[in-house]
Amino acid sequence: MFSKKMAGSFPAAIARCSKSVMTPLISPLPSDSAGSAPGLPTPPERSLTAKRPRLVLSAETTPDPIFAFPPNRDTLGGTAYLIAATVKILVDCPAWDETTQAFLQAQGGVDWLVLTHRGGIGKVREIQQVFNCQVAIQEQEAYLLPGLTVIPFQRELQLSPATIALWTPGHSPGSACVYHQPGRVLFSGRHLLPDPQGQLKPLKTAKTFHWPRQLQSLQGLVERFNSESLQYVCPGANTGFLRGQYAIAQPYEQLANFRAQ
Repeated sequence: MFSKKMAGSFPAAIARCSKSVMTPLISPLPSDSAGSAPGLPTPPERSLTAKRPRLVLSAETTPDPIFAFPPNRDTLGGTAYLIAATVKILVDCPAWDETTQAFLQAQGGVDWLVLTHRGGIGKVREIQQVFNCQVAIQEQEAYLLPGLTVIPFQRELQLSPATIALWTPGHSPGSACVYHQPGRVLFSGRHLLPDPQGQLKPLKTAKTFHWPRQLQSLQGLVERFNSESLQYVCPGANTGFLRGQYAIAQPYEQLANFRAQ
């Protein structure tokens, strides 16, 4: 068990996704957000200046190393992460270039690509083609990946014995977080972000889908976790406000205080 039962709209039952499904061809994705047009996938870009992923949490702080990729234009400055555990989990899409591909191959490939929100969609087709990985996305945004084999989930999806995806709607209809129990780390996508002062909170923007629902999702996380079970949050954007860091330590108090406001 990861945590106590969530209240309200966050029951603890894990949505069962026993097999991959093919999403219907509803509408084509732009070539810069879902991958290349049908046919051969786009090869990774050749770059002489690409930055390598950075070690965020090492074996000294968590049993499984966690790496952060540089923000990339495909996801409008979003930050993707790799959980380098026995089951390799890529959280959102990093820039697709030769540096990224070589790094992922050196880590043993990718077993899961989890998309925390529609803005985290980059070169999904190419990543799945190279690594033959499973792609998970909350069911309300699965239509954004036409022609790809994906695993849509409802409220929760067990990615490995140690890692779970959680539906946290508000920023977008299918916004989700990923919790990795061994490191007690939450990958928050754009559900929770640092502000210019580096404080972690939900941020209301012009693109926010439903602000009251986002606050309800925050409440669900506060009730699900505690200061022991939640040691770090790795946000999916605004990492420049963290001044060279990609993980926010001891985040629970910040979230609980925001909830109390």
